[in-house]
Formats: sequence, structure tokens, C-alpha cells
Amino acid sequence: MLHRSHKFIHGSAHAAADLPLARVWFIGASMLSDHILFIDGEALVLDKPAGLPVDEPRRGGDSVAGRIDELRCGFRRAPTPMHRLDTDTSGCLLFARNAKARALFQQAFETRAVQKYYVAVVPGVVEQEHGLIELPLSKVSSAEAGWRMVADERGHEATTYWRRLAIRDGSTLVEFRPVTGRTHQIRVHAREAFGSGIVGDRVYGMPGGPMLLHASRLVVPREGRATIDVTAPLPDYFGEWANAA
Repeated sequence: MLHRSHKFIHGSAHAAADLPLARVWFIGASMLSDHILFIDGEALVLDKPAGLPVDEPRRGGDSVAGRIDELRCGFRRAPTPMHRLDTDTSGCLLFARNAKARALFQQAFETRAVQKYYVAVVPGVVEQEHGLIELPLSKVSSAEAGWRMVADERGHEATTYWRRLAIRDGSTLVEFRPVTGRTHQIRVHAREAFGSGIVGDRVYGMPGGPMLLHASRLVVPREGRATIDVTAPLPDYFGEWANAA
């Protein structure tokens, strides 16, 4: 159920640590190029596997950045990621293949012309069909607990549209479309809107098993070229939810 007392949350008029297991199925010897969803002369969209960070971790280890040569695909220079996905989030990740494309994509993100869609599983039955979450976020940190994002009226603007996709066995599959791109935005908004976070989210939700959050679709308008509109299938560990997405 939605917390209707939360003044930042608007719904429809209808009634309303340890490494996570997601990393166990890691891509291993597979090349990143095997996970390309779209490619042309200026853009590349990767279906990033869960468990693989985009940037090289401070403690070392595998990453997209460390394997970027696998995405050259004949270009002399490696592509540049235009946004980030959390380590345990899978799905669509956009790269620019040259400097001109990088500038154009950067402008598209800054003007909010890029549309990003995510799907996630949350515990409980979400009664409303769709809604809008407007909840500013701030980063807090401590020596004991590290850092996390929290709801804060004085924080940065954060806006997310959502709609219910399916209900099964007491849980709900939800599609999220963030308007802003704050760190951990969907994960925090899911917790605040639905009373509990995303299944498998060790920080904001229900720990245990892989985090069921997936960047399912990316839409990038381009001048003089066809719009990039790419969908990434749900990973196998989403189980029967794949039929409902």
C-alpha cells in the first residue's frame, strides 16, 4: 500500500556487506561485445550484466571500464559511457563512440530528452495503477554505516513516474520512469512510495538473492538519425516475471 500521508507521493485516482547473489551468475569468459543491444557509428547500447560495476572499484576487480576494449568494435578509440547503472542493476547502458556523439548525448541528458525505463519487483500488493513520486534526495554518510541517499526536503529534486505491471504471489512488478537522474533514485523512491524497497536491495530494500531491478528500455532522440529505442530482456533470475514485463 502507498503511504498516503507522504506529501511527496501522488497516485492515480484508483484505489490504491557480502556480495549479493546476483553476482554469482557473472558473465565469466563471455565478451562484453556479446551483450551489445544496439550499435552504429555514434552509439552503442550494452545490456550490462548485474554484478559488473561500470567504473573500476576502489578495491579492484572486474568492471566495464576494465574491459572497455571489448566494446571498440573496430574503432580506434574506446566508447564512453554516458550514464551509470548501479553494480547490481542490469540492463541498458548507453555509450558514445566519438567526441561529437558524446557532446550530443550529454546535451540530451541535460535537457531530459533521454527516456529511461526500469522494472523492479517490490514486496506486497500495490493497489494503485500508476503514480508520480516527487521526493528530493540527499547523500548522508558516516564512518560506521558508509553512505546512502535519503529523503530530504532540502535535497536535490528527484521525480519518478511509475506504473503497475503485474501482481503475483503477494509481490508487484513495477515500471519506473525517472525524470531526474539522482544516485539510487529509483531504489529510494520505491522504498518511500511502497513502504518497502526493491526485492534483493541490500541497502534500501529486502536483502537476500539478486536485486530485482533492471534498466529495461532506453529511448534517445537524435537529430538527423533515427531515434535509439532499445529494450533489454529481463535476466533469467527474474523467473516468471519475464512473462509479465
